[in-house]
Amino acid sequence: MELPRLLPVRQLFPSLRLADVREETLKQLAASNFAAKLKPGARVAIGVGSRGISNIASMAGAAVEFWISRGFKPFLFPAMGSHGAATAEGQADVLAHYGIDEKNMGCPILSSLEVESLGKTAEGIEVFFDRNAYNADAVMLLNRVKWHTDFAGKLESGLSKMMAIGLGKFAGAQRYHTFGYHLGLERVIRSAAAKVLATGKILGGLAVLEDAHHDTAQIEAVPAEGLIQREEELLELTKSWMARVPMPLDILIIDEMGKNISGAGMDTKVINRSVNGEANVWNTAPRIERIFVRSLTSLSYGNAVGIGMADVIHDRLYSVIDWHPTLINSLTASTPPNVRTPIHFSTDRECLERIAPTVGRMEVSEVRIGWIRNTLELASLRLSENMREEIERNPLLEVSGEAVPLVFDEEGNLPGIGVPAMQHA
Repeated sequence: MELPRLLPVRQLFPSLRLADVREETLKQLAASNFAAKLKPGARVAIGVGSRGISNIASMAGAAVEFWISRGFKPFLFPAMGSHGAATAEGQADVLAHYGIDEKNMGCPILSSLEVESLGKTAEGIEVFFDRNAYNADAVMLLNRVKWHTDFAGKLESGLSKMMAIGLGKFAGAQRYHTFGYHLGLERVIRSAAAKVLATGKILGGLAVLEDAHHDTAQIEAVPAEGLIQREEELLELTKSWMARVPMPLDILIIDEMGKNISGAGMDTKVINRSVNGEANVWNTAPRIERIFVRSLTSLSYGNAVGIGMADVIHDRLYSVIDWHPTLINSLTASTPPNVRTPIHFSTDRECLERIAPTVGRMEVSEVRIGWIRNTLELASLRLSENMREEIERNPLLEVSGEAVPLVFDEEGNLPGIGVPAMQHA
């Protein structure tokens, strides 16, 4: 089967990268009133999540440095729901692989699944608070503000979600997703976050925004007072920077998926899929008929949540799935369709040749193919030559080389896993 040749293409996203992430973190904290609220020597808990946030260790380290320099006693803790296989050791290990450990940070890392109950919200949702953090004098959160993979709203993923599901740990995550099934997850996050804020424990948080290149573009110290409103504003801003697949495709090849890429393994609003199994559900993304995923990142630790959104996967991905954390994550989030096993084959060639005839094209040469590294990195990609005129009409796209055929090795596989698409050419 002779598949279309692919063009290397650049998306001309503006670069908003901060020159010095550490200095900006220190600047934001110094300008905040966080320290003024506490007595000298107070214990400050810094909550950190598990997503693939650029420069996360640098920001966490700067936050620790700030608090120590002011005479306080900081410690870091994983603000995660069921991630790390819902174990204290697993969650500490996730942070360690991002460079967040006691040696690098210069402060303790306290990881536990034990929680304090804060009682119930008006909707009857019991709210939980990480016990180590609750027993500190104050809590500061560090998280990226971005769109959520499961729903669309004015408040999605960020500091508020961390106050709810992150601080709620496994006990909270189970209940919140169950209530979210009926009330909608945004309402649950708002309700639980309000209960957490009412404790007076939360100083605020460092809201991190990334540009379309997945670079740190903005860091802002957001106080607890007015946090919800400010997060809504920041979400609207970061959505305006969002990187997308530029046009409708028949097949999207994705080199790698994983929990460090997205909570759903792949960004649903990039691939236009739902965690509950539906295809092409977002009107903000182009239609994509088939998804082919080649591998699972090592930083996903075998958690293959998201495979259910693929139509075909390589055996190399299937063979490294650790079903224990995968099932815990999926069932806790009430999204069992997100771990349905797609068809899978032993070579890239067979995956593509089996799926290409299913997209409704009479000729294989007409199949529209895109190829990306992952759903975080979309500035460089490859698009099939049959879309050249469409590409050249788009002022935000630039063809950066000659079209080349898909070249398979002796075993029938494409080059490199996790290699940026521009380097494939």
